Amino acid sequence: MVANLGSLAARATVFLMSTRPITQRADAATYTNNAAAAITTLQNTWYSVGTGLWDNAWWNSANAFTTLADFADLNRDVANQLNIGGILSNTFNQAQKTTASVSKSMNAAGLVTSSYAISKRDYPTIRGRQMSAQGFPNFINEFYDDEGWWALGLIRAYDVTTDSDYLDMAKRIFADMQTGTGTNCNGGIWWNKDRKYVAAIANELYLSVAAALANREPTNKDYLNIAQSQWAWFKASGMINGDGTINDGLDSNCKNNGANVWSYNQGVVLGGLVELSRATGDKSVLTDATNIAKAAIKALTDDNGILHDTCEPNCGSDGNQFKGIFNRNLRYLHAAAPSDDFKTFLIKNADSNWSKNRDGQGKLGVVWSGPVQGVSGPTHSSALDSIVAAIAVA
Repeated sequence: MVANLGSLAARATVFLMSTRPITQRADAATYTNNAAAAITTLQNTWYSVGTGLWDNAWWNSANAFTTLADFADLNRDVANQLNIGGILSNTFNQAQKTTASVSKSMNAAGLVTSSYAISKRDYPTIRGRQMSAQGFPNFINEFYDDEGWWALGLIRAYDVTTDSDYLDMAKRIFADMQTGTGTNCNGGIWWNKDRKYVAAIANELYLSVAAALANREPTNKDYLNIAQSQWAWFKASGMINGDGTINDGLDSNCKNNGANVWSYNQGVVLGGLVELSRATGDKSVLTDATNIAKAAIKALTDDNGILHDTCEPNCGSDGNQFKGIFNRNLRYLHAAAPSDDFKTFLIKNADSNWSKNRDGQGKLGVVWSGPVQGVSGPTHSSALDSIVAAIAVA
């Protein structure tokens, strides 16, 4: 079942407290209106009230969830008009009891393809066979990166609602992520519970969740200790290459595997370092983040300053999500360490998405410079991230 805003609002309306007056300049108001329109399209086209997911995509839905929470933090009044509080609550309740099973494969460049089978109560057969409903209780599954995405989203939902259920769930997820330690590379965590690959993304998420929890649970020093040791290990691991960008992971000998430089691997670490700096007062990690961000923009943008991944336009459901994650976290970094270059980048990419990457139904594709291609829930929510980021910097 695909929800419209009316049906979801009838099911559960959760209002968010407006903590600030609307004093936006015209350009910020325009981005707010654009984001609201894109959120409406996202909900009407891809959201299922029954599963709490967008386009039946598990970790991607965690990112859509995060984006909606970020939008709500920027404009509570419009968020209430869109019933974002109700959407967050519904996803929290429904998603963790919906997904049945997951499998992932990775190509030589490090591009992951994820396949999720959805509970039989909504989808009786998948590829001709009956599936038993298993679910991912507490948002925990076999992949530590999947868990990290949900933990970060739940923390953002806590920030905007002050509902401790979100934060408590994030802490439960992180406790499971800790079982991924014990790699053969003297630190970090494994990508999944098969314990065969040390991936950049899982380790960036581990840093980010630990640092975020350190700021929200300051009396528990374990979170801060983990975040500090994780960054020290990551920085020395070799995953940051000679160009200052981050490859996909480490090989079996704990050396940089030379796999692709994906935009999301350049992004998550930025948000993690912002949280770490906030927790410690150490501004040097913001310099580290700024250096990674500048290197990523240099490596991954075209002549017009628009962000790309090398998989375009055939990035699959996973790669379709990547670019928005970079913009979201660059926005966090810009708030902590302002840069005219970052602001220009964020505005350019939001503008390009709206003017060149939007079809007649308001759907946003995978190639941000246009023309519109490969439209899906993940491409749309990823591009939405760029528009939400522009609200904050305009």
